[in-house]
Amino acid sequence: MKKIVQINTALNRGSHGRIVEQISLMAAERGFETTIVHGARYVNNSQFADIQVTTKNQELLNSVRSLLFDAHGLGLKNATKSLITKLEEIKPDIVHLHNIHGYYLNYQILFEYLEKSGLPVVWTLHDCWSMTGHCSQFENYNCDKWKTQCHDCQYHMDWYPKSVIDRSKRNFDLKKQCFTSVKNMTIVPVSHWLENVVKQSFLAKYPIKVIHNGVDILSFRPKRNEMERSGEILLDKFTILGVASNWDNDKGIQEFVKLSQNPDYHVVMIGVKDDLKKQLPKNIIAVSHTNSQKELAEYYSMADVFVNPTYKDTFPTVNLEALACGTPVITYKTGGSPESVTPETGIVVEKGNFEQLCEAVETIRKNGKHCYSTNCRERAVKFYNKDERFKDYIDLYENILGNSHI
Repeated sequence: MKKIVQINTALNRGSHGRIVEQISLMAAERGFETTIVHGARYVNNSQFADIQVTTKNQELLNSVRSLLFDAHGLGLKNATKSLITKLEEIKPDIVHLHNIHGYYLNYQILFEYLEKSGLPVVWTLHDCWSMTGHCSQFENYNCDKWKTQCHDCQYHMDWYPKSVIDRSKRNFDLKKQCFTSVKNMTIVPVSHWLENVVKQSFLAKYPIKVIHNGVDILSFRPKRNEMERSGEILLDKFTILGVASNWDNDKGIQEFVKLSQNPDYHVVMIGVKDDLKKQLPKNIIAVSHTNSQKELAEYYSMADVFVNPTYKDTFPTVNLEALACGTPVITYKTGGSPESVTPETGIVVEKGNFEQLCEAVETIRKNGKHCYSTNCRERAVKFYNKDERFKDYIDLYENILGNSHI
């Protein structure tokens, strides 16, 4: 039986953690044995063998080290060496990397092992961290230093992973050295926008295969409007929905506040933490995070339009979930967010253009959700069915192993 090791910050939690779990399920059906390597902070039960690299306290201390010294991914040497020992015992046929940032391992030690072992590597990129000297996203700053060499970063205290000092040049050089040391590696961007970024980076030397994220189209499907509970959500109003795991200005909070000022709209935001709820206008229905796909699908189905005014994103799964529930999507022209939207399924708006955003909302309102719903559902089923997208990974594994001399 062929063995796959997947490495990611989270275990079956959050969008990336669930993607790893779903790939593992698909791999098991095709006869692969999977072990998932992960950090300590974001953990749910998994159906697969797993290795937790660190403890929560170790990750906390490592995050402080990263903040003080701009040394993200360079701590936890002993924990990572212990992981390497376990990997040598497992003897995987392929190592599949996802997010290797997140304060839970040492990427330099990991890549020294990958280089020496000669193992085939698949690396799914969910953001841009692997190609920069510091940040995971650079769109907001229109910075292109990453194309040649990061240095003198002006934004090291603004974006994850935040740091007090700037060592972006050192980080860029070390990442380039480590991440280009592996002979047999396939890069998998989750959007064509990210593919274009990879082609302009030091990772361009490797084969690139785009595999879009997928969603569970059986869980996320049009459902009856069951969310009207004691008049909490008024379905006689045009309902605008926003969903995020972590709301901040980059997710468009101000846009939702402004939209809520229109008395003809009913604005619902999902994933809002208690401290933010206190700051939002009372006419916005702010709902805490839900792990229930059934409940989330009901919210998507209830809405007349899903609005995603994101200022930085690679390929948001929330767009796909909305489409699968038959709800049109309005999104800013940000990263890979527009790739899932067509004129038949929604509207793409120039980033930050609130007037154009309002016009798009009114267009959907005048046309009616029913003009888009069938196309939305059909597009999700055709292109973003998780079973089809994650099957692409298994096909990639088999193609790599078929061409390998392991």
